Amino acid sequence: MRPFFKYTGYTLLTIVLLLLLYLGSAWVLSHLSVKAEANTAHQVPIYIKTNPVHTDLILPVKTELKDWSESILYTNTRTCDTTFSYIAFGWGDKGFYLETPTWADLKASTAFKAAFWLSSSAVHTNYLKKVKEGKNCVKVELSNEQYQRLITFIQNSLQTTANGQPIAISAAKPYGDHDAFYEAKGKYSLFHTCNTWANNALKSCGQKACWWTPFANGIEYQYGK
Repeated sequence: MRPFFKYTGYTLLTIVLLLLLYLGSAWVLSHLSVKAEANTAHQVPIYIKTNPVHTDLILPVKTELKDWSESILYTNTRTCDTTFSYIAFGWGDKGFYLETPTWADLKASTAFKAAFWLSSSAVHTNYLKKVKEGKNCVKVELSNEQYQRLITFIQNSLQTTANGQPIAISAAKPYGDHDAFYEAKGKYSLFHTCNTWANNALKSCGQKACWWTPFANGIEYQYGK
């Protein structure tokens, strides 16, 4: 039995050390800043909205560069209401989005698959009538060129049909009356989370960002400084 306990102890110690390395790397790299591009025009307002575990990017529904309602269809929401001014985008693990409406519904199998590249991904969209700025919802203004880069980043995150339309997940149960889920590209993992996606989106359009972060508080730190 002694060799069993010895190797069990080594295994547990290795797991603990790897977890500490992960958390330490996340803390350090999320506190290192990618600077925003300087001297750019303020033409398109977007919002960065965080909660303790997740980050959404909120964009205007219609600008001269993009009308999101032409691809993220109002008819894919419960009410089909067309009177919204903003749309929120969040990328994440498909199993978590579809099978975990509340934390009480979280299954160990869902969490394990999400952590280790074993599940597919989805984009959650939510139409909003207005956006309230605050500690957890920060406004930034992009130039038209930067916003076009952000549009491209989001479009490249979505799986599409042969004619370029995002693929709605019809079997998904929405969280509310004005949201919908779409098939996405990429796999969620401990190293590429919903917050990593949002952070990469900010990098793509020349905004302040973390070097790397799996957690929402990294983005909060950058915009709370």
